[in-house]
Amino acid sequence: MNEQALALNGLVKDFDGKRAVDQISFTVRKGEILGLLGPNGAGKSTTIRMIMNVIAPDQGTIEILGRPFSEKMKDSIGYLPEERGLYRKMKVMDVLVYLGELKGLRRETIRERGLKLLRQFDLESYEQKKVEELSKGMAQKLQIISTILHEPELLILDEPFSGLDPLNIDLVTRILLEKKKEGVSIILSTHLMEYAEKLVDTVVMIDQGRKVLDGKLAQIKSQYGTKFIRVEYEGDSAFMSGLEYVKSFRDYGREMEIELVDLAHKSRLLEALNARVSLNSFQLTEPSLQHIFIRKVNEGARA
Repeated sequence: MNEQALALNGLVKDFDGKRAVDQISFTVRKGEILGLLGPNGAGKSTTIRMIMNVIAPDQGTIEILGRPFSEKMKDSIGYLPEERGLYRKMKVMDVLVYLGELKGLRRETIRERGLKLLRQFDLESYEQKKVEELSKGMAQKLQIISTILHEPELLILDEPFSGLDPLNIDLVTRILLEKKKEGVSIILSTHLMEYAEKLVDTVVMIDQGRKVLDGKLAQIKSQYGTKFIRVEYEGDSAFMSGLEYVKSFRDYGREMEIELVDLAHKSRLLEALNARVSLNSFQLTEPSLQHIFIRKVNEGARA
């Protein structure tokens, strides 16, 4: 598990004199899920396109499975781009056959794997339907099927949960974890922090083209301390902004993530909450990935 599936070293990309990616370096280990995170326009998709040789870096090197990129290596990679593309007039199985043959698979193998995956993704009854008859969520599942059909060693997924309802997000999450157990390396780029948090081993965060965070998720969380309280409540939380011992808080309506100036104030916080809202849950917790994401982006905006 210590072998590198992907290594980026000093990637730089400029567009019309503006630097989109600035000295990005990171590695992905075999059997690891890496979360490539950042706000819109941070440089995530540009970095992914350089990995896939859609565009060439102006500086830096890329090694995939221990070797410099070559077109043949695309057969070892499953790439789900942010901009989707399915042939709307083709039938579902015909799409899989066409894309599978591009990856060098025999038609019999494609049909066998395709049927298994269609069953797994609850799309078996749509095998002979045209793509244009699928809902947005179904089309997204078909995109994911086409990405993993050739059983790649490295998966690069740009917003894989787009268009999916919570049930199908859970389905895709389970399948990605199964792929990880099989030793597949995965790069996951998504804005849905709560799902990324359940999946990723390592986080690389990019802001304004630069890497601002890189490391194991557990280690990153520990750097932010344990001064966090998560509460579930009913009522009006407007009073929270007036508590001097609260450093920051995120209010999600019926749930709050609260960062204290010092954990010694947790009893004062509990007393204040009990006096003003109906409290259903009060627990010490780690900072969420959402909290870390927002803080790093805000720090970048102030820099």
